[in-house]
Amino acid sequence: MDIKIPEVEVIAPARPGRRRSYQPEEKRRMLDEAAAPGSSISEVARRYAVSPSLLFRWRRLMDEGSLTSLEAGENVVPQSEVKQLHAQIRELERLLGRKTLENEILRDAVRIGREKKLLLRSPSSKKGTP
Repeated sequence: MDIKIPEVEVIAPARPGRRRSYQPEEKRRMLDEAAAPGSSISEVARRYAVSPSLLFRWRRLMDEGSLTSLEAGENVVPQSEVKQLHAQIRELERLLGRKTLENEILRDAVRIGREKKLLLRSPSSKKGTP
């Protein structure tokens, strides 16, 4: 008894859940098109098959002045935090310079101390020599 099993073709969806990624230049181009007179976010979103909310998000990020944040996965950092971090870097550089100066002074002091110690041990200071 031969049983024939019919062949079954499995059709899988094209990579479910896969996100597309866009280069910053592509995002800027889409936003520029949406900002053109007579154009709209919805129209550009349909043309490029992206969600209008995504274009609105990119525009908000760009309006906040964070052009580099348009790359995927990057956070937007407030300008006040950037200023605070720059001030902290300046303070750390100042402290590093101060510690470097202290280190150089101590190094010179040790060198001078060693030279004096060698002078005190010189052969002319031996006991019993006239």
